[in-house]
Amino acid sequence: MKVNLISIPVRDQQKALKFYTEKLGFLVKKNEDLGNGNYWITLVAEEWPNGPELLLEPAPNHFEPSKVYQDALFEAGIPYTQFTVEYLAEEFKRLSNLGVEFTMKPTEMRNVKIAILKDECGNLIQLVEE
Repeated sequence: MKVNLISIPVRDQQKALKFYTEKLGFLVKKNEDLGNGNYWITLVAEEWPNGPELLLEPAPNHFEPSKVYQDALFEAGIPYTQFTVEYLAEEFKRLSNLGVEFTMKPTEMRNVKIAILKDECGNLIQLVEE
């Protein structure tokens, strides 16, 4: 068993697509029009094009419990998911220079370093350097 696809709820797929590709550096794997303004958009890491896909899921726009859950996590300061980075300090500087807002600057926690950013789409994302 392995992870092939994970989804993240977004309220504006096109805004999310721009953020995750232009700022975070993911590559588009699929971008299929499903009609009614919805798309099947998956992204992959540039360094791992055949790795797990990240689905930009418009669930909060169509399923109220998803919106409530997303809002509750955000308001509590809990990241929706996390991404691993090789050098957190460099990634923090690069993203800050691109205007990405962080709720937590790089912080050491035992054997890892973490930072938390806002994805401009209703989520907090934790970056981790192991």
